[in-house]
This record gives sequence, structure tokens and C-alpha cells, in this order.
Amino acid sequence: MVQAKLTADGIGMTAILGDIGATHARFAIFDGTTIGAATVLDVRGFATPVEAIGHFLAAASPATKPQNAVIAAAGALVGQRIAMTNAPWVVDGELIRAAFTLSNVAVLNDFEALARSLPALGAGDVRRIGGGAPLPAAPLAVLGPGTGFGVAGFIPGGAEETVLVTEGGHATLAGDTARDDAVIAFLRQRFAHVSIERALCGDGLAALCEAVIAVDRTPPALGRAAPEIVQHALGGDCAVCVAALDLFCELLGTVAGNVALTLGARGGVYIGGGMVPRFVDFLARSRFRERFEGKGRLAPYLAAIPTAVIVHPQPAFLGLARLAQRLADAAAGR
Repeated sequence: MVQAKLTADGIGMTAILGDIGATHARFAIFDGTTIGAATVLDVRGFATPVEAIGHFLAAASPATKPQNAVIAAAGALVGQRIAMTNAPWVVDGELIRAAFTLSNVAVLNDFEALARSLPALGAGDVRRIGGGAPLPAAPLAVLGPGTGFGVAGFIPGGAEETVLVTEGGHATLAGDTARDDAVIAFLRQRFAHVSIERALCGDGLAALCEAVIAVDRTPPALGRAAPEIVQHALGGDCAVCVAALDLFCELLGTVAGNVALTLGARGGVYIGGGMVPRFVDFLARSRFRERFEGKGRLAPYLAAIPTAVIVHPQPAFLGLARLAQRLADAAAGR
């Protein structure tokens, strides 16, 4: 959870919003009403997040010096510090505050930011894939693959809304079929622990492709890295790539259904992260929803839960801005 609070006056002026993943870091300025244009930086191009933020501010040249910052990063939050799971950066709120003489810095997990964006998403920001109507005031879940795999829950409640931040992507991957079990056994030869993230992320799709080749005894695939696998799967010119992406979608459905049951997410399950929006039509045609609902006696429970892919280009900024404003309101006693 967020450990710092922003001052009402400070956030009313300007705040730095940051969404830091293992591959890209995105920054924007929030003036209390409007989120400015996003700047996307390559994490590998900067030694530290402080260096990246400095580069962003120098290029952005905001008219008013930012007073605060709300920064999300991919990793577990300890105090005001995140040592990122899949990148060498350490996002330290105190170092950022001191480097830019800010009043306050709030650091949070990247999927907390996504969870906080859910109430701000409009109909055009998501692609609905199955299910019924959301149950009012029920918990929601957001999960998804990118460089890693994140999971978070959102419990509505007006001024008392709650975000459940998890490291669910590192839970053990469960198979739902004999073929799933064979694929997981193949992955276990490489990894001591086959987590959800080992299969459902960029590198995970490449690993699934190798597993499909071994388990199904097929010829090598045309693509071996995730972008190429997706390209050939969408083009339909590589049966192995199609099979790997199909399996990816099926496993994602199984995991999403498990999360829905675990969190009681009858308000809806949202797929975030950087990967799925690139093949959302493929996902919609896949067995994702069948696997989501395929939980035996609880199938009717899951059939009623809507699922959707977040297609907004910068959803984390919506969550960061909502949090910044809520912290400002709390500081002002509103």
C-alpha cells in the first residue's frame, strides 16, 4: 500500500506520474485536472529511475515545478522502495524526493495503479469478452502478462475503496488438461519452480512455443521470440506459433478463472499488461473464456462474471491520477 501522502496544495499545482515496467518507463505531468502527454523511455537506457525522471523533466519543461510524484513500478513494495523483479532498477521514493526536492513521493506496485484505474475506464477503453453484467459493489480483479505477470484486486467503497496488491504472478502454474501437465513438466526441466509468470509473459510465450514443439513433436517454429510468435500466429503461416498462442490464451483463461474464484471478483475480471491488446481478437476467438468458466460445479458462478481486455493506451496513468487526487483530498479533509 502507499506509504506517503501528497499535500492538497502540492498536487493542485503539478505532480509527476510514473509507470515503470521492466522494459519501458512512462512519465507524464498531472496538474490536478489533466494528464499531460506521456513520454516513453527505454529502461535499459538509464542507470537509475532518478536519471530517467531527470531526463523526462528536462525534455518536458513543465511550466510549474512539480511538487509531488506518484510512481508505480513492477515489483513488491517494501516501505517506499521497490527492487524491480525483471529489471535492475530500484525505485526508492526517498531518493526521488531528495533528487528533485519534492514535497512528497508515493511509490506503489504497477498493478495497484491498474486496479485503481478500473473505475475510470470507459466503454471504449475495454474490449468485452463474455460473461454477464457486473455485480454492483462486488470486488474486481485485474491481471495480465507483459515482461512479467501482475495480479491485483479492487474493492469499491467510495471514499473507502481498497486495493489488494499481490504477487500472484509467482504462484504455481496449474494445468487443466493432460497436455497442460506435459507442457508444465517440460518447463519444470528448465525452472525449479514453474510459476504463472514463467508461462504467461513475453519470455513465457517463447518458452511455451518450445514446449509445444517438444510435447507435440512438431517441426521448429518460424518465430522464437514473443513478437515473432504473435506475428506468425496472427498471420496463420506457422502452425506451431498458432498452437503456442492458443495455449497461452487457454492458460490465461484458467488463471483468470482461478483469480476470479479466489477474490470473489463478481464485479468483473480485467486483462491488463502490454501483451494481450496486441492480439485481443485472437484471444476472443480462443478457448480463453471456456477455460475461464471451466471450474466444474462453479461454472455457473463464473459464467456470470464479465471479462474484458483493457485497450486504453495508458491505463496506469488513470489510476495514478485518481490516487493522487484521493491523497490530496484526504490531506485537505475532503
